[in-house]
Amino acid sequence: MEQITLGNVSITRVWEYYGSVEMAPDTFFPESSKEVWENGSDWLVPHFLDSETNIVNSAIQTWLLRSEGKTILVDTGVGNHKDRPYAPVWNRLETDFLANLARAGVQPEDVDIVINTHLHIDHVGWNTYLDGRQWVPTFPNATYLMPKDDFDFWNPENGHQPLLGRGNQNVFEDSVAPVHQAGLTQLWENSHQIDANLRLDAAPGHTPGSSVLTLTSGTDRAVFVGDMLHSPVQILEPDANSCFCENPAEARATRRKVLGWAADNNALVIPAHLGGHGATEVVREGSTFAVKGWAPFAPYTEQG
Repeated sequence: MEQITLGNVSITRVWEYYGSVEMAPDTFFPESSKEVWENGSDWLVPHFLDSETNIVNSAIQTWLLRSEGKTILVDTGVGNHKDRPYAPVWNRLETDFLANLARAGVQPEDVDIVINTHLHIDHVGWNTYLDGRQWVPTFPNATYLMPKDDFDFWNPENGHQPLLGRGNQNVFEDSVAPVHQAGLTQLWENSHQIDANLRLDAAPGHTPGSSVLTLTSGTDRAVFVGDMLHSPVQILEPDANSCFCENPAEARATRRKVLGWAADNNALVIPAHLGGHGATEVVREGSTFAVKGWAPFAPYTEQG
């Protein structure tokens, strides 16, 4: 299954990449315990961890939503032909993402709204495509919703020195600026109501402008959390940040707040990068959380 329906909103998972991110758990999640990875081998392997190499597996995917007659994309992955000299896993990718989107029934011209939960390398790539020698918007009829705090932080004209160092090099120039120059961006702050079912809220920590998208429709609840979670290990150990979190204290506070809301409201937690079944329900377990159950999406294979 690649599509579920919550209330009046359909959710489709569109694949771009699945496999190794060339980082071991203690590199990707330096604050996580060795024990959680060892004790979780029966459920982390193979979707989230390659037991033979001890390397983390991850997915790059876009969540396609249909709500109130609108076609909405949540995060746009890495993109093709992008020069990523300091992120070799993503350098000059050649994937079938647009064909996968077409198989889900969507052409680029059909998209009404693009949501970038934050402006990292693997969340904005398909904002643009290479037309000759120019980067142009992939979704010409869409409004691109971007957090203003991230737009300002990653704009090289502002001279910020991110924790990510040069890992995000070229991203603003080829995947953000062309959309803004085309007049397609809407920069929002604090919160933004998209329609009766969907609301964006600031969730800083991973980046200054990181956000979550909350779905409330009928009795169903879900929250798209971007990079608040990279691995289900962070459900069991919510204070364990990834190595990419710009403000570690804020990231921990955000993770606990959002997971608490999800547990109390029986909401599906939908991160950007989970392989396997892609999303999960959580429950409180003492001062932390536990996986209650997985969404019914079909797990990826190494070949996608």
